[in-house]
Formats: sequence, C-alpha cells, structure tokens
Amino acid sequence: MIETLRKYVPVLEWGRHYSRDALQNDMMAAVIVTIMLIPQSLAYAMLAGLPPEAGLYASILPIILYAIFGTSRALAVGPVAVVSLMTAAAVGQVADQGTVGYAIAALTLAVMSGAILLAMGLLKLGFLANFLSHPVIAGFITASGILIAVSQLKHILGVSAHGHTLPQIAGSLIAHLGDVNPITLVIGVVSTAFLFWVRKGLKPLLIARGMRPKLADIAQKAGPVAAVVVTTLAVWGLGLSERGVSIVGAVPQSLPPLTLPSVNFELLTALFVPALLISVIGFVESISVAQTLAAKKRQRIDPNQELIGLGAANLGAGFTGGYPVTGGFARSVVNYDAGAETPAAGAYTAVGLAIAALALTPLIFFLPTATLAATIIVAVLSLVDFSILKTSWGYSKADFAAVVATILLTLGFGVETGVSAGVILSILLHLYKTSKPHVAEVGLVPGTQHFRNIHRHKVETDPAILTIRIDESLYFPNARFLEDYVLDRVGKDGPIRHVVLMCSAVNVIDFSALEALEALNHRLKDMGITLHMSEVKGPVTDRLKKSHFLDDLSGRVFLSQYDAWVALTAPPSQTAE
Repeated sequence: MIETLRKYVPVLEWGRHYSRDALQNDMMAAVIVTIMLIPQSLAYAMLAGLPPEAGLYASILPIILYAIFGTSRALAVGPVAVVSLMTAAAVGQVADQGTVGYAIAALTLAVMSGAILLAMGLLKLGFLANFLSHPVIAGFITASGILIAVSQLKHILGVSAHGHTLPQIAGSLIAHLGDVNPITLVIGVVSTAFLFWVRKGLKPLLIARGMRPKLADIAQKAGPVAAVVVTTLAVWGLGLSERGVSIVGAVPQSLPPLTLPSVNFELLTALFVPALLISVIGFVESISVAQTLAAKKRQRIDPNQELIGLGAANLGAGFTGGYPVTGGFARSVVNYDAGAETPAAGAYTAVGLAIAALALTPLIFFLPTATLAATIIVAVLSLVDFSILKTSWGYSKADFAAVVATILLTLGFGVETGVSAGVILSILLHLYKTSKPHVAEVGLVPGTQHFRNIHRHKVETDPAILTIRIDESLYFPNARFLEDYVLDRVGKDGPIRHVVLMCSAVNVIDFSALEALEALNHRLKDMGITLHMSEVKGPVTDRLKKSHFLDDLSGRVFLSQYDAWVALTAPPSQTAE
C-alpha cells in the first residue's frame, strides 16, 4: 500500500531524503525563477486573451500540485506560449474576449485538459504522445512561434487587430497601420531591443566588468523585470496613458480565487477537441523537457506519472481562475541551471508568486502592454527553428514534406488545424514508411556465419535458395508488399527451390500479415518451391502457434539463418540424415 502510494505521489519518496543543502539550492532556484515568471506570467495571460492576474493564478497552485505528483526534479510548470495561443484560439470561438464567459471557458478548458491528462495517466496511455513525430512537432512549434510573435505586433504598434491565422493577423495589421501610436511604438521597439540584448549581451558584459558568473546570470534573468519597472515608471511619471498608451490597469490584489468550470453541454462539446489537442501538445513539450534535463543527472522520468502530475496541475489551474498549463522549456532550463534539486523548488516559486499576487499587483497598474508583448516576442522567437527544414531535406524528403505541411497549415489555418494535421501526418508518415519495408536478399559472408545484403557485400549464394531478410514488422499496411515482392522475385529465376524468410527484425506479425504469409506459402507450394523461416522471435512464434500456419508451412522454421543454409545446401543424403 505504501509503495503504491509513493508511486503515485512521488513527493513521499524524495521528501524522505530532503536535506538542508537541497533546501538552499531549491530556494535559490525559486528566487531566480520567480523573478523570471512574474512578467512572463502576465504576458502569457495577455496572449491567451485573459486578464494579467490569470497568468499569476495559473502559476501558483499548479506548480504545487506538480511538485506533489510529478517525477521531474527540474520541470517548471505554468503558462507557456504555445498553449496560451491554443487557448486563445479555442476559447475565442465560443466567447468574446474580455467577457466573464471567456474567463469561464478558459478555466473550463483547463479542467477538461486536466481530466484528459489524468485519465491518460491512470490508463497508462503516455505512449500516445509518440504519434506526433519530431519533425511535425518542430514544424508546429516553429509556426506557432511565428504566429505568436506576429499576433503581438498589435501591442507594439498600439493598434487594434484580430485573427488566429497569419493571413488574418497580417491583413488586420496592415488595415490599421494608419492608427499606429508613436509613443507605444517607441516603448515596444526599445523594450524588444533591450530584451534581445539582455539575452545575448548582458551576462558577458557583467562578467567582463568583474561580476561573478552566478550573479551575472541572475541579473540576466531579471532583464524582463527591469524592462517592466522602467517602462512602468516612464508611463506613470510622464502620464503616457493619457496619450493613448495601453496599460495593464487594475489587477486584483489577492490570492487565486476558488472557481468552478462550466457544465454547459454545448460548451463542453465545443472545447473537447481543443482540450485534447492542448493536452497532447502540452504533454509532448513537457515530457521532452523533463527527459532532457533528467538525463543530465541520470534521473528517471515516468511518462505515465507525468501525465498524472500535469493533469493535477491543470485541474488546479481550472479551479483557481487560471487556464491550461504545462512544463515550459525556458523556465525549466533556468530552474535546472539555478541549481534546483527537487520539485520543492517549484513549490517555493509558487510561494513567491503568491506574495507577488498579494503585494505587487498595484505596482503594475501603469505597466504598458507593449512591454509585455516585447517579453512574449523575445521568448517565442527562440522557438522558431528553420534549420529543421534543411536537416529534414537532407535526411528524408518525406519528413521534410511533413514539416513544411505542418508549418503552412498552422500559419494558414490556425493552431488547431495545424496540430490536428500534424497528428494525421505523423500517422500517415509512419504508415507510408512501413508500407514498403526494406527487404534485402542476403548471402553468407565467407568464413563466418553472418548473412549480409548481396548488393553491398561479397557473399556466397546458392541459385536454388532465395533468402529474404525482412527489416520491419509485418502488419496490414505491408502484408501484401512482401507477398508481391517474393512472388515477383521467384518468377524471374527458375532454379529457385527454397525461399527463406529471415525474420530477425520482425517483432510482430498481425492477422493480415498472417493471411498474406498463408497465401504466399500456398502459392509457392503450387510452384514447387518450399517456404522456410529463420530467426523467428519467441513472442512471434508463440502467436503463430495459435494458428494453423506452422502446421501448413511447406518448409521448416530454423533457429538461425546459418542453420537454414547448412540444411538446405547439404546433399540430399546428408539432409535426410
């Protein structure tokens, strides 16, 4: 009972060994991440079309719940750019931005996403994330980064614009170019330039001036806070809000409230597919970051428990006025680099954000939205990676096509269409690659018991024996391919008396493939050719024994391909023995 509880509540395991050193390291990491998260949370809430406080609310209880149920020691959970964009796209279809209905729909989306993730975790469905291939994910994130950056230009320019696709946003921006507010533009451009410089140039400059690397790193992470402070003071001191500069305005000075999701059936139906897509994308992004950071310290990540941790975090966000959350790459890397030892660092971060929500919100009344937009633009442009196009083109044209299609569909039709198409493309790409498995005719390497491709190596062959090595599991998309390949090959070469299927790479033979093998066996038998198999794995053999195939097989099943070679090339009298 206790072991089971520790499995599903990891805090009970690592909490037993919590030390003073771990406490110090976690506290330091929490301070750095809190400084980074305050402006980031406000900005991502704006990206999702929600009031700024929603970003803070979504960063408090979710982090604590993930610390209890998650398995990553460094993952920092909260609002992220891509999920914020997907939230805005989904909720914008069912409610008008700025209304109570919009906020309720957003928190309902979080609860639905949490329930989906929790169910997937309990049912151990973490493998479903594998249906999104890396090229498709890379293409989707790149396109989302572009969409997010372009969508924030309206705040940089100080104009009103709308849309969830690149053509819509670009068209709306162009139509409102005559309404650009020069002061807002200056604030936005200067803030963006400053934040880009902070990312690349501040730390080296401070180290060159004699500052210790760790302090220089903290100063670099605090760059967005400096931009927030300076621009807020400028707007307040110069009265720029009276000259058309958009500001954040009043933000409630309180801890996250208790909120309840909507139970409206029509709303739940409309949000189900977006909630499913947000769950999958969020999990893929989160587990990728968690596993990358865990590998550096030889720690283990349990994907199914991660689903439970993220599910609990999203439920927490939905019941405390937030919106969907997941593990963010940037903040998790910062958390790791800052020395986080355990998930407790996230809990301490939540405390820091709670203090900010209670005490600091009045100070951001005059914070210009252009500064928050600059924070988003600088953060998301790091997600844009066009190198995947060159890499995939050189390695696989099919993967390149998938990347390009995902980018274009996401930019042209929105994130939901893009990610849905990405899932479909990933599956189709897998089916396409496995529908024509690599097969090789092999021969014996002289002086060994190894068999290699006759077109790549100098090998011994026997004109009466055709050995085909199958480099893929056999299932419904490729079942007929193997049958047609073998029949076409034996039809070109009269002396063949034996066909051996070398199955060393075959992990599965499904029912469709079984029927194809049965048909091949009968066709070859009618032609006077014996069908054999070699190196068939135990689980595959066990499955075949449940059918009549092995009883009807015209030839034998050999333990190794060398055994088949020896038996089939031996003189008839020796074979009889």
